[in-house]
Amino acid sequence: MARDVIDTTPLDSCDELVAWLEAGIKPKSEFRIGTEHEKTPFTLQGHQPVPYDGPRGIGALLEGMQLLLGWEPIMEQGRIIGMHDVTGGGAISLEPGGQFELSGAPLETVHQTQAELMAHLAQVREVAAPLGIGFLGLGMTPTWSRALIPVMPKGRYKIMTGYMPKVGTYGLDMMYRTCTVQTNLDFSSEADMVKKLRVSLALQPVATALFANSPFTEGRPNGFLSFRSEIWRDTDNARAGMLPWAFEDGMGFERWVDYALDVPMYFVKRGDDYIDVSGSSFRDFFDGRNEKLPGDRPTLSDWANHLSTIFPEVRLKRYLEMRGADGAPWERLPALSAFWVGLLYDDVSLDAAWDIARHWTAAERQALRDDVPRLGFKARIKDRYLFEIARECLALAHAGLRRRNRVDHLGRDESRYLDPLDRIIEAGRSPAEEMLEKYHGAWRGSVDPAYDEYAF
Repeated sequence: MARDVIDTTPLDSCDELVAWLEAGIKPKSEFRIGTEHEKTPFTLQGHQPVPYDGPRGIGALLEGMQLLLGWEPIMEQGRIIGMHDVTGGGAISLEPGGQFELSGAPLETVHQTQAELMAHLAQVREVAAPLGIGFLGLGMTPTWSRALIPVMPKGRYKIMTGYMPKVGTYGLDMMYRTCTVQTNLDFSSEADMVKKLRVSLALQPVATALFANSPFTEGRPNGFLSFRSEIWRDTDNARAGMLPWAFEDGMGFERWVDYALDVPMYFVKRGDDYIDVSGSSFRDFFDGRNEKLPGDRPTLSDWANHLSTIFPEVRLKRYLEMRGADGAPWERLPALSAFWVGLLYDDVSLDAAWDIARHWTAAERQALRDDVPRLGFKARIKDRYLFEIARECLALAHAGLRRRNRVDHLGRDESRYLDPLDRIIEAGRSPAEEMLEKYHGAWRGSVDPAYDEYAF
């Protein structure tokens, strides 16, 4: 989750909310790629969660990173909770259970994304290794109970922790036990945003199956390939899901604003304080009818922060966020960006991808999304297995990246970053199925080897 935005301009009309989103429109020449990825810290001795406090805690890790990088620290109540790069635009932040997130800078190519990732991992290792901290690249912590996991000192998480059990079964698991990798991409017009949103929403289950690697809970198989994806089916359905209305006539920025106005809020930030307004709508706040802030009017900051608490499979801010993938080992992280860039930033591939999905109904899209956490590539839509669709999408991504023709210093285009996904398709099984095979075979019914094999 990105850091909270500060812009105290008061809002007068809904047109300003639409204009805020419209400001994301860019010419194609300015399209960028943002990659965000979370990883679970663990103690190298004993494979336990890492507390925030203490000489070997998350706070010490962040302080060490801040000294190494010279980035601007993000503080809350006198404690460091993240940092941002004022020159490049990247940021490091903490998820509720200490998951360590790099929100990458907006970059021009997947080559740069890969370079950013490698530099980040080298820096993190330099600080973390002396503290006895390792990092795991899975979609969910494979062994720990929720009670074991420490809570990070962030005000917004305290509010969310109190609210989540009221609206779904798995909200606290989502907060404290899951990790994702996400790709953020641009649009050139309202129509371009709508087309990319529809294609990526319909095909998000493809990314879920390709990246599925959360088959264990508390040391045992949980019956799913992506339990992280299953968790989102019952976290808070007022703010998650497949957005069937986005495929209806009249979809655009205004329709998104209309949706977001009615999504329940979590908090309003005033100075350093988080005010718990959980369950109330932004629409009421906009009309001056929020019980906790009677007569108060929202600011652009409040709007930007509220949009960051909406969790559909694809999220619109001033760019589109692909949210369907499990966190992954380092070599697979740039593959997600390569996959979506190849599909969405090339018009020929984008059209072909829309041809795959355009005839699916809302009910069919929903059923596919519901089935994919358990079935992976074996999920079906109409008369097709998801595996066939994934193979087709991967071929389109390859072709799109080849046409994009952004080459590195050795003359290689970005399609090389799809190699890990090619191997998954060649094997015909998701990463989770490979892990389950190891669990029942070489790992002898233990999940502990994951801390070596899937560590960064």
